[in-house]
Amino acid sequence: MTIHKIAIIGTGIMGMGIAQIAAQAGVEVLLYDVRIGAAHSARQTLKQTLEKLTAKGKLTDAQLQSTLNNLIVTDELQQIAEVDAVIEAIIENLQAKQQLFAQLEAIVPASTILATNTSSLSVTAIAAECRHPERVVGFHFFNPVPLMKIVEVIPGLSTSQSVVGDLLDLAKRMGHLGVIAKDTPGFIVNHAGRAYGTEALKLYAEGVASFEAIDRILRDGAGFRMGPFELMDLTGIDVSHPVMESIYNQFYQEDRYRPNALTRQMFIAKKFGRKVGEGFYCYENGVKNAPSRALLAMSNPSWDINITAITSVWIGADLTEDKQQLSTFLAARHIDIDQAPMPNVNSLVLLATYGEDTTNAALRLGVNPEQAVGIDMLTDLVKHRTLMPSLVTQEKFVGQAYAIFAKGENPSDVSPQATLIQESTGFVAQRVLAMVINLGCDMAAQQIATPQDIDNAVKLGLGYPYGPISWGEKIGATRILLILQRIYALTGDQRYRPSPWLQRRAKLGCSLFTQQNNCQ
Repeated sequence: MTIHKIAIIGTGIMGMGIAQIAAQAGVEVLLYDVRIGAAHSARQTLKQTLEKLTAKGKLTDAQLQSTLNNLIVTDELQQIAEVDAVIEAIIENLQAKQQLFAQLEAIVPASTILATNTSSLSVTAIAAECRHPERVVGFHFFNPVPLMKIVEVIPGLSTSQSVVGDLLDLAKRMGHLGVIAKDTPGFIVNHAGRAYGTEALKLYAEGVASFEAIDRILRDGAGFRMGPFELMDLTGIDVSHPVMESIYNQFYQEDRYRPNALTRQMFIAKKFGRKVGEGFYCYENGVKNAPSRALLAMSNPSWDINITAITSVWIGADLTEDKQQLSTFLAARHIDIDQAPMPNVNSLVLLATYGEDTTNAALRLGVNPEQAVGIDMLTDLVKHRTLMPSLVTQEKFVGQAYAIFAKGENPSDVSPQATLIQESTGFVAQRVLAMVINLGCDMAAQQIATPQDIDNAVKLGLGYPYGPISWGEKIGATRILLILQRIYALTGDQRYRPSPWLQRRAKLGCSLFTQQNNCQ
């Protein structure tokens, strides 16, 4: 069925966004809201938005008029009886959605699709009380709908395949990529997003680095558009923390999704982030201007660095390519490299290892931890460098490492391009990226979506520079597996256990996109 006419129930931000892209795509849209006057107000707001787009040259006058003609307000629910599909965007409450769908079944014919824009509720549960659960489906958009070009199509256990196909076609006509997601907690995007914030919070709770430093490393070094704490402030702790708790509990306390007590405290204290002027950072007129005063007292102490003369540098690395890259970097800065099998007592020992702290790396390689500073090679050396002294590294060697890596290529660079962190079992970027990629692999193994759909949904829905599967391909599955295996062995924490999907493909040298299709 080609969908020509729809009804939007609930005309808040999400409902208006869906209505806008549908009307622009030539679909007739009936707007209904139980709140008196809300649908009329929504249409007026949409009219103003569309007029602004026209003034900017994004729409022609003809397109403006055509879109407005497709937006029709209805004051009675019974007036939507002839639509091809109904999309509800009401309060995120299971009982309310079930009651609405029961009302709709008494109004619309059995051929009308009933779609829910739920972000966290089970589609199967919403459909459970319906006479025709086969026509109930999830159709989950992201805010702001016109800009977030992704929509999850979620069949419940009884949903007809033809209904899924009809909504994928509608999504395409509206200019969005539709991806099919299994009806599991968080679907694709909200599920995949758990790794980024929860691991960053764990790093902060362990005193590995300040939240500012973690943001800087992941933004400048790893390439995320925003640091995790900046992102939580933007989304709002009042939104993000309940989602963390909900997904953790819906997966029966699976360790991978374990929330953090800090965001619970911030939730209770109403330090929600940008919308209230304080979260992890303080805001003035919506602009970040300083770290939160309350949280600054909880941050780990900054480094007191004594920059001293550099004699030579001895390099220890897990990978030959990392050792070569560091050698080239040091040679370009005219720094002597200690080529001896074991380091000279005056040499800075630079360790490029994965999934371990500098103490463990030094002892494993048989070098003196007092000379050792670890460096994360998972991030781009040109953009940002993360350095990790051991617990007993002498101050002069910490200063030497910082002197080498803090200065950028451009002499006019003012801000340092290196961050010093306390010892951690794996660096900041290593831990966060490994968790993001491992969770994406786990989702593929659970068949929540195809590997390509997981990748596309996360990239478009969360704004990551790569989807988790392609990011794993870029870094290398064996490297990610090494990080996880070492962290898991050293900590025993179940959250770091490597996904079987990742393990098999890393050991076989297969692409992480490889699916097993030859089974009946």
